[in-house]
Amino acid sequence: MTVRTRVAPSPTGDPHLGTAYIALFNLVFAKQQKGEFILRIEDTDQVRSSQNSEKRILQSLRWLGLEWSEGPDVGGAFGPYRQSERTDVYQHHVQYLLNHDHAFHCFCTTERLNDLRETQKQEGKTTGYDGHCLSLTATEIVEKKAANQSSVIRMKVPREGVCQFEDLLRGTIEIQWSQIDMQVLMKADGLPTYHLANVVDDHLMEITHVFRGEEWVNSAPKHQLLYQYFGWNMPLLGHLPLLRNPDKSKLSKRKNPTSILYYERMGFLPEAVVNYLGRMGWSMPDEREKFSLTEMIEAFSLDRVSLGGPIFDMAKLKWLNGVWLRELGVRELAARIKGWALNPDYLLPMLNDGQKRIDVLSDLAPLLQFYFAGELALMADDFTHSKIDAEQVKTLLQVGLWALEGLDDWTKDSMLTLFKALAEQYELKLKDAMVPFFIAITGQTSSVPVMDAMVHLGPDMSRFRLRQAIEVLGGVSKKALKKLEKQKLGSVSSL
Repeated sequence: MTVRTRVAPSPTGDPHLGTAYIALFNLVFAKQQKGEFILRIEDTDQVRSSQNSEKRILQSLRWLGLEWSEGPDVGGAFGPYRQSERTDVYQHHVQYLLNHDHAFHCFCTTERLNDLRETQKQEGKTTGYDGHCLSLTATEIVEKKAANQSSVIRMKVPREGVCQFEDLLRGTIEIQWSQIDMQVLMKADGLPTYHLANVVDDHLMEITHVFRGEEWVNSAPKHQLLYQYFGWNMPLLGHLPLLRNPDKSKLSKRKNPTSILYYERMGFLPEAVVNYLGRMGWSMPDEREKFSLTEMIEAFSLDRVSLGGPIFDMAKLKWLNGVWLRELGVRELAARIKGWALNPDYLLPMLNDGQKRIDVLSDLAPLLQFYFAGELALMADDFTHSKIDAEQVKTLLQVGLWALEGLDDWTKDSMLTLFKALAEQYELKLKDAMVPFFIAITGQTSSVPVMDAMVHLGPDMSRFRLRQAIEVLGGVSKKALKKLEKQKLGSVSSL
């Protein structure tokens, strides 16, 4: 048997460190077993999925050196590798479940389901579907469809007994069936949910082992049940501990930069990031801190995987990155710096803006220094603005940040539309509304146009600097965030 593992990210935002962490362990296990590692794109969320996000995911994983032998960009014998291109496959398999009485049509409205959930919460019960449509007859289903009533397809789940399954890292796990919801398998738009697509794809792509985050433990019974319904063998599962912030909460962009491309733009070495992610959930037999991907593959064993919640410590990552940097030869270091920021692709757009504002070459360094920086040396006084008070500055930055986090088309035109809407919402002139963003992004009061700078810095670094500016200004409390959420801008496409 050839070992086959996979990573299956959703292209719905910035490429996340958690994706790289899961990809790393799947790749290392497969390579250690002389097997194959593949990449599949789970893009059934048609509202949030985007080609730009997919592109960034592939770019970031390749930057880290996590290469796959099959995927949407390289092809393979088990394609297509995008779920949006496999709709017929899922519809065929969900029809099989309906025909064999393992699934049923559900016509419950969103209002009914929300009311049910609230009632269950008030009564202290486990929230979940109550089986309301389980008893519909074939005639009733036909009549509801003829009346154009919207429906989804749910899986049948036992209400009594215990589901038991083996975890490669955690041993035997038992979960009461009464805790497992009757999962929606096919949405009203005819597209599958993660659970159906995941099971069908893993089987058809002959995946033998699945390493994923521990948040999926409670989904394992649903998946095991679907494998039983189809008469298939389930891949062996291993649930890795989640990466966590220093306060033990799940790693989040509010407390740590989570986009892989942020670390590239900051000037981290990909080898050091991979090294640190590997150290998060596993240790070398000799316990040494620094090791390469090749060394991890050679020494890897499941019994050295730690199940404790690994703390993502930026200071520790910087220290490890420094170790890697100092061990480079000077010529290699020069080559890395050239590839990081002194390459034509990065340098020429900066010079295009900077050339208009210099008289001698030495003027370039202070003018463009923010392009080469990571964190800026900002102070609250930097944001003093005669026409906008301190609280409104924070409001503009926070509401603007939320809008920019939803901006998939990272272009000057899209940003201009967004900033005009922001200025209009707060009854400000555009130039006044832009001042806090100019300072947050460049750290200066005079430099190149801020939207040009943001396009060139990219979404990851730009958003990071806005979060940094908000923190410099004292941050926004949870209570204030709830109030501000009501002021969020709509999607840029609708502005």
